[in-house]
Amino acid sequence: MVLVDTTVWSMTFRRRRETLDVAQEKARLALAGLISANQAALLGAVRQEMLSGLRERAQYERLRALLRAFPDVPLEREDYEEAGQVCNTCRSRGVAGNSVDFLICAASARRHWPILTLDRDFLGYASCLPLRIHSASAS
Repeated sequence: MVLVDTTVWSMTFRRRRETLDVAQEKARLALAGLISANQAALLGAVRQEMLSGLRERAQYERLRALLRAFPDVPLEREDYEEAGQVCNTCRSRGVAGNSVDFLICAASARRHWPILTLDRDFLGYASCLPLRIHSASAS
């Protein structure tokens, strides 16, 4: 499995393909391959981020219907505890982040799943944590 970050889901489902740059198109193709192989994992917090901030109800309903094809990764108490520790570890090394990113890192590390992301913040997290970033080029 590969844990997919909000940036990749959003770019894939909320942007027009003709607006994507080379790296974004590679990530879109990587996600498509993961979906085909039933290897794309989605956290509920990422689902929430994806559905937030949409101006039109129709856009919300369309995106919600698309995302319903993907079950949420079940999280446990240890995931949330680990997310707190991940935050503390990163901050102690001067790397700031947000709660959802730290939850993604914790879920990834606990399950030994790589993360597919376009967010450069994850490179900073990976400098502090035992994370693997899934290469879109290798997909």
